[in-house]
Amino acid sequence: MKMLSALILVVLAISSTACNTVHGIGKDIEKGGQAIEKAAK
Repeated sequence: MKMLSALILVVLAISSTACNTVHGIGKDIEKGGQAIEKAAK
């Protein structure tokens, strides 16, 4: 399950065209991680 979640985050981060900076990518990954944490609870 953790591996699948990590894979999904990587795919979302790579496919995200809305963020053009490293800082923006970091925020997107953080939001994705928070969503996964909520879903896991």
